Amino acid sequence: MKKIIASVLCFAMVAGVAGCDSKDETTKATQTTAATTSAAAETTTTAGEAEETTAATNTTANVEYGSGSIVIKVYAMSAEVPNMLGAFMKQFPDMAAKYKIDAMYCNNDGQGYETKLNQALKAQEDGITPDIYIAEADYILPYTQGAFSEYAASYKDFIDDVDNKVKDAEIAGYTVDLGSKDGELKALCYQCTGGAFIYRRSIAKDVFGSDDQKTVEDAIGAGTQKWDKFFEACAALKAKGYKMVSGLSDIWVVSEKCSQTPWVVDGKLNIDPARSEYIDIAKKMIDEDYTNDTSSWSEAWYSDMIDAGESKVFGWFGPAWLINYVLADKCQSDNINVGDYAVCVPPVGFWWGGSWLLASKLAVENADKKEFVSKFIEWVTLDTTKEGLQYGWANNSIEGLTAAKDTVSSGKVMKVSDGTMTFLGGQNPFQIFVDATSYASSKCKCEYDADLNGTWQDLVNQYAHGKISKDDITAKFNDAAEAIDIEV
Repeated sequence: MKKIIASVLCFAMVAGVAGCDSKDETTKATQTTAATTSAAAETTTTAGEAEETTAATNTTANVEYGSGSIVIKVYAMSAEVPNMLGAFMKQFPDMAAKYKIDAMYCNNDGQGYETKLNQALKAQEDGITPDIYIAEADYILPYTQGAFSEYAASYKDFIDDVDNKVKDAEIAGYTVDLGSKDGELKALCYQCTGGAFIYRRSIAKDVFGSDDQKTVEDAIGAGTQKWDKFFEACAALKAKGYKMVSGLSDIWVVSEKCSQTPWVVDGKLNIDPARSEYIDIAKKMIDEDYTNDTSSWSEAWYSDMIDAGESKVFGWFGPAWLINYVLADKCQSDNINVGDYAVCVPPVGFWWGGSWLLASKLAVENADKKEFVSKFIEWVTLDTTKEGLQYGWANNSIEGLTAAKDTVSSGKVMKVSDGTMTFLGGQNPFQIFVDATSYASSKCKCEYDADLNGTWQDLVNQYAHGKISKDDITAKFNDAAEAIDIEV
């Protein structure tokens, strides 16, 4: 799920499995800072002692569980799935006795994780190639539909009756689409990441007269799929000394994922209307001073969550994970604005993030490894009982795993889960996030996202700040596309 987990909570989250203290189960983390030379000293810590890292630090760690003789190698971009493995081994001691987990996780700054994963997949060698690996929304397609999809096993090869299980669990459609190639399922996501608008109650009362969800939705044009009312709300907020959002990247997460076509269509560069519209939206947000002009994941962006920025910020666009792992984490750490946030329907529907589980063909060809791969991946993605990860993740109820109340990919589980949060003043936002899934589409994605999204954002940002012209955006973006062999 986006780089927040990898860069901010990557190592702190290891503490979530510190309770797994069986004498047959060990946990160790070896951290390496990429900014240092190859001679840099390595530090080894226990799960409870693991240190936080910053976004500027590319770090790797290895975590081990179980005492068995059969080694299951796992690659992940954060401690999230390794933590799940620890909880799984605690819940199934027979698995812990038969298998030993060797999980490597590394944040993806500078495509560090992707580089390690690609090299390991190409090796196609037991002990080097991961048996289970994770890919995020930003770069899922190369592993399910593109150049690296040949290494991924089809779910039908290790999970019985998988199509009916997906249907019964009511798995969010866009997550299945992104995890499939030619109708063959190769990956499933454990989260559902439909987006909402997360606003400040106190500011809503001051500007709009009420913090009621319906009042705020009326003010911002919720569900209209247009930005008109949103800009009217921006002006009303500005008149009272507030900013609508922290920075342009808060708008981009909507514009990118509400797009209905990818960057490349029929082999040629394509600019979706929503991405094109972002040019004028960004310019207006800067010209009218509707933001604090920060960038996502920067210190200034985090500061805006606790009113430590230039002006108080009204809202944030994001899925449930943005609340659980970013906003709530920051506010509760500083004991500021807890209970002053609430959730409503956004003006334009979107989605953001997610992590998909894949199994290597090499692992599935091994009967012993296939047994573990099958049981673990099904437990994470398709088990809708109260003992499965889906229910436990949504309700924070899995022994040995500290998890927030997150929206999961199973609609069946979401219907019986309680999302009430103290951080949101007692609001239960689950239905809002579930409904948001109806706007989540895989149509905006393509294999070139990692190459082109950042370039587009940067060029539009330069234009919004008066550094280049609209024509420059087109020319420079075309050059960037041609540089990676996309016809313009």
